[in-house]
Amino acid sequence: MSKLKTAVAVGAGVAVGAAAGILFAPKKGSETRKELKEKISELIENAKQIKKEDVKEYIETKANQLKQELEDLDKEKVLDIAKKKAKQIEKKAKDLANYAVKKGTPVLQEMTESIRETAIKVTKDVLKKLEKDE
Repeated sequence: MSKLKTAVAVGAGVAVGAAAGILFAPKKGSETRKELKEKISELIENAKQIKKEDVKEYIETKANQLKQELEDLDKEKVLDIAKKKAKQIEKKAKDLANYAVKKGTPVLQEMTESIRETAIKVTKDVLKKLEKDE
């Protein structure tokens, strides 16, 4: 695969270099065309060196990686992750509420309790929706 990437990078570099040369070179048109033809020939030679097996392997690898990523988005896995995240959120909200109670400030206690209740409601709503869609 590294040969494929190298060949593609060289080809792209040649193409960019050729285009820049045409645009910025203070040469006669005939010289520029000759240079461009040479660069195109070089690009063709680089393309010939790319092995079909390398291209096939690269495409198969990337396609399998995409397939695996899609499988990871399976609803059961998403639901499981959401449940774990909901427990973490509830615990953090509870810790915050407990801290406010410990510090004894009524305003903080009310605010953190409200945050805790809202966090629990939101996480339950998300879980319900995920379970319903299942």
